[in-house]
Amino acid sequence: MGAKVTFLPDGKTVEVRPGTTILDASRRARVQIRTRCGGKAACMMCKVQVPDPSGLAPINQNERLKLGGQEEQGYRLACQAKVTGTVTAVLPEDPLKAAVRKQLARQQEEEGC
Repeated sequence: MGAKVTFLPDGKTVEVRPGTTILDASRRARVQIRTRCGGKAACMMCKVQVPDPSGLAPINQNERLKLGGQEEQGYRLACQAKVTGTVTAVLPEDPLKAAVRKQLARQQEEEGC
């Protein structure tokens, strides 16, 4: 196939054809990336961090405008970033899981006092 995406923290890897978006690769790997706009770069929910973007096609102007400078910290929109080689995509923590984790930490803190 020629291109490969590894999703963290899941650790799942999938081989795809070059030119496949990270979002489409995630669906193939059965890794959930939140999106509301169906991959049209409108909702900004599919933001992922790509520590080494060398395995991606260059960022297009539309994606650059949407990210507003965050591409410099390694962020890309999964629906726009096209895989050309080997890539690792770090997914953000699910908001519900983050809320549960924070609540559990708060409870553990209160019990420790």
